[in-house]
Amino acid sequence: MNRLPDRPRPRVLPANPLRAAVGMLIATAALYGIEFYDQVNPAARLDDNGILPRDVSGLDGILWAPLLHVDWAHLWANTLPFLVLGWLVLAGGIGQFIAVTATVWVIGGVGTWVVGAPAYHIGMSGVIFGWMVFLLVRGFFQRSVAQILVAVALFFYWGGMLWGVLPGKEGISWEGHLFGALGGLLAAWLVARGTRRQVTSGGPGTLAG
Repeated sequence: MNRLPDRPRPRVLPANPLRAAVGMLIATAALYGIEFYDQVNPAARLDDNGILPRDVSGLDGILWAPLLHVDWAHLWANTLPFLVLGWLVLAGGIGQFIAVTATVWVIGGVGTWVVGAPAYHIGMSGVIFGWMVFLLVRGFFQRSVAQILVAVALFFYWGGMLWGVLPGKEGISWEGHLFGALGGLLAAWLVARGTRRQVTSGGPGTLAG
């Protein structure tokens, strides 16, 4: 009798928590290094490499915008959620982390370029919103009780940030937040679909960890 392979139990924490933490600390240090360079070399005008909506010259900002911040306060506000949420996303492995982040990064950037306000959009918050939504919904897509419990905890602690997808305070890129969140939703669906395909076929699936 043929029997489908057992469905792998979705992880809620990285397989190697310390290694994942070190990786996120290194990534955070890189962001601080970029901001330090920007602060001591104002003539470099790094922030002008952000996303400039509907301007061809601003298309490359899709790649660079999440790495840039207005000032230290802007970067500091993003630091804790970047560390914690990024560490949790690493539960799926480095391959899935890269795929999820790339999905959020590109969709958030393209969406901002298409509909954003006519100003430079920069900051890691779009990616952070994408990670947050990914972590909130992945358990429902994968029917994982453990991941849903993590989502509930995140929602109670950081759920208020989701209001940032709506127009509000001037100077805040709600467009980046909104499309980053949509990217996270898509990434969660792709991970779940890839996992189901992997179980059915016994091979790798789309965005599967």
